[in-house]
Amino acid sequence: MNKGRCIGLFGGLGVGAAIHYYQKLSDAHAARSLVLDLVMVHADMARIPRAIEANDPAALAQYFNEILLRLQAAGAEFAVLPSVTSHYPLDQLREISPLPLIDIFAPLNRELAARNIRRVAAFGTRYVLETRLYGRVPGVEFVPATPQETDLIHNMYMELAWRGRGTPEQFAAFTQLAQELIRREQLDAILLAGTDLSLLFDDTNTAFPAIDCAALHIAAIVDQSAQPH
Repeated sequence: MNKGRCIGLFGGLGVGAAIHYYQKLSDAHAARSLVLDLVMVHADMARIPRAIEANDPAALAQYFNEILLRLQAAGAEFAVLPSVTSHYPLDQLREISPLPLIDIFAPLNRELAARNIRRVAAFGTRYVLETRLYGRVPGVEFVPATPQETDLIHNMYMELAWRGRGTPEQFAAFTQLAQELIRREQLDAILLAGTDLSLLFDDTNTAFPAIDCAALHIAAIVDQSAQPH
């Protein structure tokens, strides 16, 4: 079997997200007869909301760049941020990164265009919801949840990310809210714009139209890994 290009993965954003990416990347590489080559550094998730609330993407980019340098020293050929929220300093990070970054938005935009999806709501952190995925999904109308619904989505998501595991109560609450939003707002789909939602939802149990941003991202990462060295 051929070995894929070495992937540099940020851990800790949260832990469940990195585990999900690791498992799915391993499975996808095996399915393509590739040996997964991956290095990972644990990042401090608490720095992200602090930087966003301080409106300081440059500081977060500098912190992430320290991790990128460690990933590069360990042999990574490109790097991956396995959460939507952590893409907050993407522009600043690209300017200083020693490695190419495979971002989550390019494959998402391709998928939305291919499926002609134009009206959506998102599940993820408050930062992702209120910025409409940092404005990086053009041509799509984001329908906001009510303030109370946004609080519920954010709080449940943050608990999910910190704990690294989901509960039946969270699954039921997210499902009920998704179905209500789709009915009330006549949405095309819900964007699962938080990797830790994979702790609750998969292809077999999602009872509403959904776009799994992490799944699209992982497929793009595997495509990059399969490129010749």
